[in-house]
Amino acid sequence: MNIELDILLPAFLAGLLVLSTHIPFGMRILQRGVIFADLAVAQIAGLGVIIAELLGLLGQPLLVQLVAASSALCGAALLAWIERSVPQVKEAAIGLTFVLAASLGILLLSRDVHAGEHLRDLLVGQILWVDGQQLIATALLSAALLVVWRLFRQRLGEFGFYALFALAITASVQLVGIYLVFASLIVPALATHRLSTQRMRHAFAVGISGYALGLLLSIWFDLPAGAAIVWAMAVSGGLLSVLKPRH
Repeated sequence: MNIELDILLPAFLAGLLVLSTHIPFGMRILQRGVIFADLAVAQIAGLGVIIAELLGLLGQPLLVQLVAASSALCGAALLAWIERSVPQVKEAAIGLTFVLAASLGILLLSRDVHAGEHLRDLLVGQILWVDGQQLIATALLSAALLVVWRLFRQRLGEFGFYALFALAITASVQLVGIYLVFASLIVPALATHRLSTQRMRHAFAVGISGYALGLLLSIWFDLPAGAAIVWAMAVSGGLLSVLKPRH
């Protein structure tokens, strides 16, 4: 039981850190109607991690973060340009950006014998194996982003919003993987989009219950944690939508 707690507690804390930034960002993404943006930026941040690995930087976590963040910020600049220049077809253009980034990642790893393992980790993450150093770094970054968001969100332009968004996703992709990044952004926001009061509280309830239940299911039934959490969060969001269809 102690061994399971030693694994589950850091993973659950990682989930809380991801939700702290992704729920407010997810609500804004849903409001702006750019659903593919999170997948695109997450994939571009992951592409930065792949590039850092190919450069032999995995033993230097600060350099990995720098490469991944730089990659994500380039993606943020591209998405801001797309939203400003081609607003009529922005979803299609952003979706294409995601596909191109994903395809480039596959091409870069095509000669790596461990490519399948790397791609799986990028998609579903390794949330059960997060360590204290990752949690501290993510907590500091999340706190800084939330302060900036609270103080300046009304004055952020397209690039300012996408830049904050990209930095939040850069850390979370390496903690929980692309699928959980997408679920953490979209499921709580989507499940509560009809609520006019206490929306944030209900959104966090969906996210937290999804991480808690998914982690427990992964331990009890030896399931991949990332996939289990995605499904648990989706079920939690669906139940909320049924119980509180309008408010």
